[in-house]
Order: sequence, then structure tokens, then C-alpha cells
Amino acid sequence: MQEDSRQAGAVTRVTRVLDSITRWSGWIVAWMILPMVGSLVYEVIGRYFFSAPTVWAYDMTYMLYGSFFMLGSAYTLLRKAHIRTDLFYGQWPPRVQGAVDLACYLLLFFPALTLFLVVGWDYFWASFQRNERIVTSPWMPIVWPFKAAIPLATALLLLQGLSETLKSIHAVVRGEWP
Repeated sequence: MQEDSRQAGAVTRVTRVLDSITRWSGWIVAWMILPMVGSLVYEVIGRYFFSAPTVWAYDMTYMLYGSFFMLGSAYTLLRKAHIRTDLFYGQWPPRVQGAVDLACYLLLFFPALTLFLVVGWDYFWASFQRNERIVTSPWMPIVWPFKAAIPLATALLLLQGLSETLKSIHAVVRGEWP
């Protein structure tokens, strides 16, 4: 019994560390939205009040928004805000919920995200090596920093997925969520 308590304590400590990384990254992404909003406000004021639109605001906004959307996905998983069919799931006991979650993480989540990490890294790395720019934009911004969000967001999602998997195992074994 004491060994079970130590193992449960170790799982709880590991999930707390992983969850804190996710909370930290979510906090940073949340604050990074302010420069994006600032650029939008600057564009609207310049365009409509001074008839002086910018050439960069549209490109900057959609690249930043896409990056924030991806980088916030691990935090969304931590907060259990991704889509789930709660009609059945909410009625199940914790052991069944944990077993279903565990199966989904092992069979769907990790294989898909591992592939996405490899492909996303290659996509970013090729862009970085070429110093890729958006040639259809007048200011021709570099895009590799925004493409870096793909493997980074995937790595953060994988870390949070590991935490959720450990919580699922705990629910299956103990019959309660940590």
C-alpha cells in the first residue's frame, strides 16, 4: 500500500511539473497577444483616421494569430477545453473515463502528433534555411519564426499529452482523477 502511495505521489509530482510548463507557456502566449492587438489598433487608426494604411499589419496579424492559436493548444488541453462528447463521457465512472482517455492518447494523439512534429520541424527548418519570405507582400516579411510555432506548439502539446496520459493511468488504477 505504501508503494502505491509513493507511485501516486510521483505521478502527481510529474504531472504538476508538466502542467506548470503548460501554464507558463499559456501565460506567455496570452500576453503576446497584446502586440498583435496593438498593431491592429495602429492599422485601424492609421487607415480610417489618417488615410495612411500600413503595408505590414495584415500579414503580421494573420501570422501572429495563427501562431497564438497553435501555441495555446496545450493550455487548452490542460483546461480540458478541447471538444469532447460529454453526453456519454460525463456519465462514466473515472476508471472508464481514464481507460477511454488512455486509449485515445496512445492510439490517436501520440502517433498523430509525433508525425506532425516531424513534418512540422522539416517545414520550419526548410523555411529557416532559405530565409523564406512572403513574396506576395509589399514588405516581404520572413516567415520562419512563424513556422517555428508548428513544432514548438506540437512539442508543448506532446508534453501536456504526457501529463494527461499519466492522469488517465492514475484514474484507471485508483478510480479517481488526480
